[in-house]
Amino acid sequence: MGDKAHAHPGAAGGAPAAGHPSAVRNVVLVGPSGSGKTTLVEALALTAGAVNRAGRVEDGATVSDYDEIERRRRRSVQLSLVPVAWDGCKVNLLDTPGYADFVGELRAGLRAADAALFVVSAAQEAQSVAATTRAAWEECARVGMPRAIVVTHLDTARTSFEDMTRICAENFGGDDPDAVLPLYLPVLGPEAADGHAPLTGLTGLLSRRILDHSSGERTELPPAPGQEEPLRAARNRLIEGIIAESEDESLMDRYLAGEDIDVATLIADLERAVARGAFHPVLTAAPAADGARQGIGTVELLELITRGFPTPLERTPPVVTTPSGKPRPAPVCDPGAPLVAEVVKTSSDPYVGRVSLVRVFSGTLRPDDSVHLCGHGLDATGHAPRPCHEGEIRVGALTSPFGRRQSALDRCVAGDLACVARLGEAETGDTLSPAGAPVLIQPWSTPDPLLPLAVRAHGKADEDKLSQGLARLVAEDPTLRLEQNPDTGQVVLWCLGEAHQEVALDRLRSRYGVQVDAEPYRVALRETFAGRATGRGRHVKQSGGHGQFAICEIEVEPLPPGSGVEFADRVVGGAVPRQFIPSVEKGIRAQAARGLSAGHPLVDVRVTLLDGKAHSVDSSDAAFQTAGALALREAAASSRIQLLEPVCEMSVLVPDDYVGPVMSDLSGRRGRVVGTEQSAGGRTLVRAEVPEIEVGRYAVDLRSLSHGTGRFDRSYARHEAMPPQIADRVRAEPANGSPGT
Repeated sequence: MGDKAHAHPGAAGGAPAAGHPSAVRNVVLVGPSGSGKTTLVEALALTAGAVNRAGRVEDGATVSDYDEIERRRRRSVQLSLVPVAWDGCKVNLLDTPGYADFVGELRAGLRAADAALFVVSAAQEAQSVAATTRAAWEECARVGMPRAIVVTHLDTARTSFEDMTRICAENFGGDDPDAVLPLYLPVLGPEAADGHAPLTGLTGLLSRRILDHSSGERTELPPAPGQEEPLRAARNRLIEGIIAESEDESLMDRYLAGEDIDVATLIADLERAVARGAFHPVLTAAPAADGARQGIGTVELLELITRGFPTPLERTPPVVTTPSGKPRPAPVCDPGAPLVAEVVKTSSDPYVGRVSLVRVFSGTLRPDDSVHLCGHGLDATGHAPRPCHEGEIRVGALTSPFGRRQSALDRCVAGDLACVARLGEAETGDTLSPAGAPVLIQPWSTPDPLLPLAVRAHGKADEDKLSQGLARLVAEDPTLRLEQNPDTGQVVLWCLGEAHQEVALDRLRSRYGVQVDAEPYRVALRETFAGRATGRGRHVKQSGGHGQFAICEIEVEPLPPGSGVEFADRVVGGAVPRQFIPSVEKGIRAQAARGLSAGHPLVDVRVTLLDGKAHSVDSSDAAFQTAGALALREAAASSRIQLLEPVCEMSVLVPDDYVGPVMSDLSGRRGRVVGTEQSAGGRTLVRAEVPEIEVGRYAVDLRSLSHGTGRFDRSYARHEAMPPQIADRVRAEPANGSPGT
């Protein structure tokens, strides 16, 4: 912030434990996949002295991406914590995945952090900032979280820092683009023939000094004569932006009167504006050259974090209640206050078992403490569909994670983060509080997973392990939802996208040793009679002993939707003895459950028993059950059976530019658009009714159609008759459901 020329490195291997909340900075890195977040974390760790050499994502050698799945895929798929020490502070760097499928990990990082670094790539963001990044920015803005922007990949051919600053101001500035301004200007070396110009240093706008890295060391130089005019214009705009966000109302008058405002005053106002979330500085960074101890811009970033970002003391505490829902006073960020902590992430280690990453909001967490574990279980929308689980547990060893490595801690004070192994049955979102005085932290919201993945055990040996592995997956990741479909019998794991599905399957196989096979997801269909029909069931068999004799005649008529299966008895004269009428009904209902045409349950019909015959010796309960089923099958053979498909009520929220394509796409899915509503931020909510069989992959298709800017939710509305040509295609496929498209 003040363009200091010297660094304050921490001890190699991570940051020490923090003694007070004022010495903690919790920062989450947000940005699309490939923007350089993990590389930036490596560069910051190198500058702070936490590592001796920066790893490369391409080599699978970074501190953040230590999971085997991440090493194989060369992409972050989970939240990771890298603590470093700088200028007397412990800086907890929270690296998040950039791919939209892992937004649950991003939400956990936002929950654990007090400020955010938004990383945008000059090579990626040629026109605008990724939709997922804008959505995260808006979410931070709603809670007033301080934010700064880091531009990476400026050394890529045909990139421009000026263009990126303008794009960031347009996307992040809202009504006040002057709240998004650069603190430093990049200094580029000679341009090569391919348009590549290396980043060699930065020019501090407030200090008016060049921070040169061309020699491999960070040195201060005065600006060249040709740089003074653009430097002056950018500096004046920055000063005006800082003063505009300043709490000192007389400062603008002094500036407009021509007074030269002291740099120390400007820096102090800048730090206050950043901490309040009113001003969002733009910086640039590049990893260290081979052999260099510092990357370009990393010292400046660490100074911004330690001097401009707020401490946990300045964060608005989360809302807490008793386990029964009664409000409780907000927790106080004080190491001496009662304990209030939250499990922000749960993972499994093959050697130590379940590991919980805990953010302490109040009090101090120590090994061997007896605490109350309380959880509501998070679903995809932040509601609590599962019973509240709670109990008294003893805290095991506390550790500070540094990638895969864990360092022992003797305590974790309010505002800090730590890992706890074997924390009972703790799940993501659970609360730790004092034994005898339990509280529950209000859960954070996560998107509803709407992409189904049907799985089955590969073999007998995997059947017993499958349910346990799936339960662990869901406990770790609130954006996964597990369903045992009662109609199709399938085990369905609901995910956010295809990459989310792949990682879930990979974890089942590699982490829990469960071999699973994915199978087509099947939509629960129904059958009904299109008109009246009659049927006769005759079950007559004679053998050496007791024979089987039962005859019944029935009439079937359709009923309004939602009526189920009704049974009526109009037998006269005792043609079917009274004790066997329930047997006929039982056989009919069993056959209705099995289906008649394509193996789907029969609904919305009334079956009336009209007549029948019985034998004094050979008639039995089993015989009349069989006769009832045969009668229903004969009635179906003489009538047209309709297939009924579930219809969803869908709400699709997209920017106005995509309303036309979305409505056209929904119509192509046999959907009926029932209305549109204008929403804030230039968005439109499209309401439609669409057959469920047509929206199995809509989570993927909408992302492609709207370039990642759309989202939707859906709910069951009713079953409707399926068009004959589609019904014929379904009947040709295996029974027990219809594959979702």
